[in-house]
Amino acid sequence: MTFQFQLAFITAIIFSGVSFPTLADPAIPPFYEAVTKLKAEGQLGQVIKKESIKTNVPGAQAWRIAYISSDVSNRKTISTGLIVAPIAKAPSEGRPVMAWAHGTTGTAQNCGPSQVLNPAAPLNQYFLVGGNSWTDYGIPNLEEFIKEGYVVVATDYQGLGGGGKHQYAVAGTNGRDLINSARAAISIKDTGASKRTIFYGWSQGGGATIAAASLGDYLNQKGAVTDDLQVLGFVALAPDDAGVMIQNANKDQASADKAINGLIQLFSDNVFNFSHFAMTMWGTQVAYPNLKLSDMFTDQGSKVIDQVLTNKCMHVTADTLNYTYGNQFKALLSDKPANTMAWVKALIDGSVLPVKPVAPVIIYWGTKDTAVPPIMHELYQKQMCAMGSNIERIQLPGEQTHFATPGVSGPMYLQWVKDRIAGKPVLNGCPKSLKSSQIF
Repeated sequence: MTFQFQLAFITAIIFSGVSFPTLADPAIPPFYEAVTKLKAEGQLGQVIKKESIKTNVPGAQAWRIAYISSDVSNRKTISTGLIVAPIAKAPSEGRPVMAWAHGTTGTAQNCGPSQVLNPAAPLNQYFLVGGNSWTDYGIPNLEEFIKEGYVVVATDYQGLGGGGKHQYAVAGTNGRDLINSARAAISIKDTGASKRTIFYGWSQGGGATIAAASLGDYLNQKGAVTDDLQVLGFVALAPDDAGVMIQNANKDQASADKAINGLIQLFSDNVFNFSHFAMTMWGTQVAYPNLKLSDMFTDQGSKVIDQVLTNKCMHVTADTLNYTYGNQFKALLSDKPANTMAWVKALIDGSVLPVKPVAPVIIYWGTKDTAVPPIMHELYQKQMCAMGSNIERIQLPGEQTHFATPGVSGPMYLQWVKDRIAGKPVLNGCPKSLKSSQIF
């Protein structure tokens, strides 16, 4: 096929209103199929279904779980995930809990990492040479944490196996799912878990982690299956925070227009980043039903984005858009975004709250990260340090990409985690220039 013919073919698809066949929702394993038929009723963190699963991690046992959570608007939801715990008898004081929040895997019902055949394993990444799956799955430092005697819980988030649509990159919802996963793990007696908890996450999960850090009222509310978590710290690997990028954009219409167009430009440099943008818009309108995809995309683009994201996971989504549209993917966007003020307010509301974190936060990042622009967590640090928080940012050695971040940072934060669990004091990680009451 010549380039000219291919270009004409793509252009015809984009502008002719060609429809695509609608297929059934993606198949999910029996455990998750049963979960989708359950009602989101019960205490936050309450486990409503679990099953034992195998793990090759020495000295460990594992379970798939489904538990009650809630979203950014306090609507009850069901999240799925997995728990890995040592087999040996727990100490009298109980085991510390490490609650993991995964990076982007997609938006369809079959995209939860716990659904793969052997999910209770060390982190396995799609892009890396050692990856052996069509998706990222597994948990960073899992074997090390089990050796230390920790309980590890990994949420899938809502909408990735528990029914309902996934609120992708709505950090306020993802952060609640993370908190409730810890509550769930502690409630299961076989884990031997104490209430001492550290949250950690990467990318989307990094955003969930720093969002959870500012959900003090949610953490402290009574009536969950486990109350009074003893939160020791937060480890965020390349965390996203869209809200901090546009924190002042809701002051007038011109600012809102500029902010939305800026986000579109920032994430439209290639089809991979555009897929993340489309997923963010899709997930945001799930969380805020007053929004419409047609505010951001053409009518045809809205249909395509909805169909693809309802049925496909991250890398398949990018491949589909690349195959179908090539470098013409931006033609799916509306010429002039509509309802921008409502979108700005939703993006801010669903992101990290401008509230002082309940415990120290440490961030690891690479200079070659093009998936989550480092300016996001740089602005986050400035915002939170101005409130008197303890936020440290560690630049990884060398020129590390987004996808190298978990592996390179893994050995670096192990000692930080051990020190928090041991109760050792932590130095304030804010730059000296940010330890004042500056307003950003």
